[in-house]
Amino acid sequence: MESIIKVNQGDTKWDIRHKVWNYIEVKNLASFPRPVHNRIPNFKGALEACEKVPLLEIFTKAAVVKVDPDKPLEGVRLASLQARKTLLVPTPRLKTGLFNRIITPKGATRKELHVCSTSQGVKEMSVPVGLDDKVQVDLVVVGSVAVSNKGYRIGKGEGFADMEYAMMACMGAVCESTVVVTIVHDCQVVDIPEELTESHDLTVDFILTPTRIIKTECTHPKPQGIIWSKVSSEDNRCAGFECKFPKTYVTTISLSNIPARLRVSELKSLLREHVAVPLRISWKGTKHRVFLLYSDDTGA
Repeated sequence: MESIIKVNQGDTKWDIRHKVWNYIEVKNLASFPRPVHNRIPNFKGALEACEKVPLLEIFTKAAVVKVDPDKPLEGVRLASLQARKTLLVPTPRLKTGLFNRIITPKGATRKELHVCSTSQGVKEMSVPVGLDDKVQVDLVVVGSVAVSNKGYRIGKGEGFADMEYAMMACMGAVCESTVVVTIVHDCQVVDIPEELTESHDLTVDFILTPTRIIKTECTHPKPQGIIWSKVSSEDNRCAGFECKFPKTYVTTISLSNIPARLRVSELKSLLREHVAVPLRISWKGTKHRVFLLYSDDTGA
């Protein structure tokens, strides 16, 4: 299928980004939030594209799925939760660590799972996962501004997807064979020159659009670590390199309907009285919910 948006010789990544953003806006292909400029575009038909993820054999076999927090990927997050996968979502701009693990309510309904798949749900129904945690990610799903049939990808220009993958490689969570999928509108599939793809750029193995499933057969190696010459001091701070990450958590207990007047100190006292002190308490007081993280089932 011929590309809708033409890439000219000499076009830069930013030229391609602006061509895609402008086309999506002019053709009214965008959904909320708008305008799509400087974003991973949320497009009409995103849900139809996301619904193709369960058709992939790798998704069926995957136990742990990492999905970016972008709006057009909401359907993938929902599908992962419905399939009882462990869902990991990167923290916004990597400011407080690498990613969060979504904790769904026991016996959650489809409506509750949908809430968990939204950006608000990610904030309120998750616990942090750090660089010290032992995680094996089976499938990575990222958003894109543009992508080629050969698997070359262009993000919104901030490098977070590339950095996230590099950090996961450093912690042993992914390897060269880890499958990467992207969700885009058909118009976002363009001819990206190979010379625009650098060693730190993340490539993709599958492209899902509202009308197609494209297997890229990409041979360009994925990032296998952080290329420090590409990382600025500001990136270091944003990526949470100076943060103290928690150790591995095995069991998480979710408590709901917490009284509005209950203080964290009072809860800790009650837990001490019952010899049930957790490794960490993730307090969601405004939602009357708290997560207790234990190192084993015995403590829980």
